[in-house]
Amino acid sequence: MSTNKSIARSAGIISLGTVFSRILGFIRDLVIARLFGIYVYAQAFVVAFKLPNLFRDLVAEGAANAAFVPVFTEYKAKHTKEEFWELANVVLNLLLVVVSGLTIIGIILAPILVRLAAPGFITDPYKLQITIRLSRIIFPYILLIALTAYAAGILNSLKHFIVPAFAPCLLNISIVVFVLFFQKGTVGLALGVLAGGLLQLLVQVPVLYKKGFRINLFKRFRHPAARTIGRLMAPRIFSSGIYQLNNFVDSIFASLAFIVGEGVVAALYFAYRLIQFPLGIFSAALSQAILPEFSLQALEESPGKLKHTLSFGLRAVFFVTLPASIGFMVLAKPIIQSLFGGGKFDAYAVQLTAVILAYYSIGLCAYAANKILSSCFFALKDTVTPARVSFFSLIINVILNALLMFPMKAAGLALATSISGIITFCALILILRRNIGRLDLRAILFSFIKMLLAALCMGGICYFVWHCQILSGISRIARLFNLGAAISCGMIAYVVFCFMFRVNEMRDLWRWLAQRKI
Repeated sequence: MSTNKSIARSAGIISLGTVFSRILGFIRDLVIARLFGIYVYAQAFVVAFKLPNLFRDLVAEGAANAAFVPVFTEYKAKHTKEEFWELANVVLNLLLVVVSGLTIIGIILAPILVRLAAPGFITDPYKLQITIRLSRIIFPYILLIALTAYAAGILNSLKHFIVPAFAPCLLNISIVVFVLFFQKGTVGLALGVLAGGLLQLLVQVPVLYKKGFRINLFKRFRHPAARTIGRLMAPRIFSSGIYQLNNFVDSIFASLAFIVGEGVVAALYFAYRLIQFPLGIFSAALSQAILPEFSLQALEESPGKLKHTLSFGLRAVFFVTLPASIGFMVLAKPIIQSLFGGGKFDAYAVQLTAVILAYYSIGLCAYAANKILSSCFFALKDTVTPARVSFFSLIINVILNALLMFPMKAAGLALATSISGIITFCALILILRRNIGRLDLRAILFSFIKMLLAALCMGGICYFVWHCQILSGISRIARLFNLGAAISCGMIAYVVFCFMFRVNEMRDLWRWLAQRKI
């Protein structure tokens, strides 16, 4: 129980920071949507920003989650502070060399990379050139974000979550400021990304120094634990590469406007950004907070505790993401219309993005659960299995994209992503059960069914309240008020139905709040 409370506290800190970041991220996307819609400039930015994000996940955030935290956690438990910081410097030296090289290569090969990521842009020379130029400006961001993720990985292994959790807020603030300053083109977007990446790094440096870190550049590149990190990173790089290739597969198909329609690249981006809101606020935060606990339990060889923590993590993400999933499906168009509609984000953009959001929502619970399952594999120092499953998921996604994009167009691309995410979840949990022994899947499934029933009832309430149109009119204020009323009534209804269906997670939360007199 104390372990769960510790995880919950850590996840709460991360979630709070992520809430601020997601709110600012929404404001950022709102500004971009109003200024550029889903057309040329928006599409160019989405593709250009995806390219450095590919390498960011390969060598930065993915590495921090899969290799840095488990190894640093173990090293901190078994060695002195001096040895811990010596390892940190070796890893920093290696990271600087590798990521600097990738940055230079990315800038040089930007024309090739853009054509591979969005082949449909080749038929539009103007769109292609804008995307290439933006990619070259943005590419140094991967060096900044790699160092940021490195700092966050060290701080998380020391169980310091506050500054890394709030640092991403600076990226969104920076982009908004630069975009509003350079309204007539996409230069502001690119410069905002670079400035934001730098700010995210700088804000963590004082905390690292306070913890005892001192820079010792390029004096040592070898360390036994660094080799362990390298061995863990290799399959994780492959796994992350597969995950990012999934995103690029969607971009490749979405860029084929003559099949799926104009603006799908940007519409997919805006819809998935909304899906990332509940994922980032809770699922990613919980998986980040639970990883050090998984690592310690794996180190102590406590399979019983590990299984209990895993069950807690899965039930917790289902409790939050199920109502979010149903809510997105029921209120997809009102959400998009109320939040993004206006400016260059016209009726076509609203309808297209709403349909994509609804189909993305089908896989929301699976996306969230996969983060928890992957964290468990990483703690067990098994990064090969998630890589293999990710490759299998990529194949499924490509096949489904090719099959579904003709009859369903953009909706088929979103549905393919959801189906592949669900298949990934099933594969991961079955393999994990085989590796660590019997999991209490019956209890997890029983909780899931009760939460699903509560969420479906909540969805009915949301649908009814929205169509009542409490505040008449077509103004933005009226739409936002009606949407807020539908969401608020839905949240209250979900709590009530959780009590009615005896959802244990709801009762546990109520007791926890009552104990603290909140």
